[in-house]
Amino acid sequence: MGSAVVVVTDSTAYLPPGLAERHGLTIVPLQIAVGGAMRDEGEVSTAEAAQALKERHPVTTSRPAPERFAHAYKAAASAGATDVVSVHLSAAMSGTIDAARLAAEDAPIPVRVVDSGSVGMGLGFAALSAAAAALAGAGAEEVAAAAIQRARLTRSLFCVDTLEHLHQGGRIGAAAALLGSALLVKPLLGIADGEIAPLEKVRTSSRALARLEEIAVTEAGDRKVDLGIQHLAAAARAELLASRLRDRIPRVEDVYVGEVGPVIGAHVGPGMLGVVVAPLLP
Repeated sequence: MGSAVVVVTDSTAYLPPGLAERHGLTIVPLQIAVGGAMRDEGEVSTAEAAQALKERHPVTTSRPAPERFAHAYKAAASAGATDVVSVHLSAAMSGTIDAARLAAEDAPIPVRVVDSGSVGMGLGFAALSAAAAALAGAGAEEVAAAAIQRARLTRSLFCVDTLEHLHQGGRIGAAAALLGSALLVKPLLGIADGEIAPLEKVRTSSRALARLEEIAVTEAGDRKVDLGIQHLAAAARAELLASRLRDRIPRVEDVYVGEVGPVIGAHVGPGMLGVVVAPLLP
């Protein structure tokens, strides 16, 4: 194995195909049910979940069982790891981190559990920074610190066609303040202190796209940044946003464009478009 410290994250990081494997990351899946029994997130397509939402069929999600984390931690120990750093989506949005902490109590090697305070590529970039530190030979404290620092630097922004799915799923956070006036607007949202928070209200999808672009450019400034452009059933708008940000941000490094998985998709609904601005660590 390439490192004495193994980094574990969860499926809501939505890393591009192959990226987790190249960085030695272990992924523990969340659970989702589309009108039936719970399945691992990887066993349900985003298209299936999006179609169910459009047809108003029940879609529910759940954290992994602690046993899934326990298995991942034991596997790391069996492979020769001395420590695990387990980096997960915001505790304010999911009980995933509680399951990781329960499993950590009985793990055969020390496990440090990190709350990224984010989700999607906001979580993904934190996990990647931790993995890079681990592959470079850093100890567990330094690996955890890399995840925490990257998460604190990262800004996640997104817009949704409707607040209905966030409201029904109980994940709306401070954005609940927009509910009464959101029928004819496209809410711009962000993640602050681990929760979804309102940023602005705009009238059209094109205006929402323009504002996401402007805010992302301002957030990046002249820093070296990675970008994550994520969407649900809005691929053309995501590619357009990515293209414009590549042109406008002077020191952009990696740009990842992809669709969120069904667990997060169930809470944001079709039409979601988001951008994650992640400054590189010093």
